[in-house]
Order: sequence, then C-alpha cells, then structure tokens
Amino acid sequence: MNLAKSITKFIDLFYIKPVARLIPQQMFRYAACGGGNLVLNWVLYFVLYHWVICERFIDLGFVVVSPHIATFILTFPVTFFTGYWLQSRISFRNSPLSEGTQLFRYALSVLGSIVINYAGLKLFVEILHIYPTPSQILSSLVTVLYSYVAQKYFTFRGSKE
Repeated sequence: MNLAKSITKFIDLFYIKPVARLIPQQMFRYAACGGGNLVLNWVLYFVLYHWVICERFIDLGFVVVSPHIATFILTFPVTFFTGYWLQSRISFRNSPLSEGTQLFRYALSVLGSIVINYAGLKLFVEILHIYPTPSQILSSLVTVLYSYVAQKYFTFRGSKE
C-alpha cells in the first residue's frame, strides 16, 4: 500500500457518524490534510524563528529582512509541496485536471494565501505588536476559508469524491 492510501485510510478512521452527517468526506479529508500541513508550518515556523533565524534581522546586502518574514520565506517551500501533495493525492485525488495544471493552479491559489499571510504578519506583528508565532497562527487561520474555496473550485475543479 502506498503512502497516500495509508494516510487516507488513517484519516477515514475518524470519519464517523456524527462528523459524517455534518460534512462531506472530501471536506473532512481536506481539513485533516490542511490541518496537518498547518501544524507542520507552525512547528517549523517556531523552530526556525527561535533556533535558526534566532529572532534576528537578516541583512542580504540589498535589503534587510525582518525575522518573522525571513522565517516565513524558509517555511514556505516545505509546506507548499507537502500541501500540494496531500491535497492532490488525498483530498482531491479524482480531479480530471492534469497534474501540471493542478500544480500551476495550486501555485496561483497559494499566491493569494501568501498575500493574506504576509499582510496578516505585518498587521499582527508590526501594527498590533503581537508576538510572531501567535501572529503566524492567526494569519494562517484567516487563509483557511480562502484556501478551501480556491482549491475546491479552481485548483482541483471537477474533483468527484
């Protein structure tokens, strides 16, 4: 059995009667995959911010990057590809679109998430003076609704479960 099927079987163990009556299985899988990827992002963000970036500004010579934005830049590639893999192989696995089209559309939808996340970090950290890790969590939560709608109706459009 491959990894995607194993993950799907594990997620489906929790798709039981009270939940199954309230939300479709595809949405449940999306929430589980997205939630797992989100937690991965939070953990990576915390570790990188405190122990790799060490809460310092990064001077690249032509621009100085704040520690919270530098950490976001480092966590993004990891969660981009894990998120795409999880959503395309588990949540929206029956999309009729080609893998290249899905990846391109996923990149476009994630671009919107980046804008929301960046603006949220700027707002929460620099204007509202909330600590960076909770700010990242708040920013991430704001993108969840946008992300689901974009992926269901654009990225993996036509996926039948």
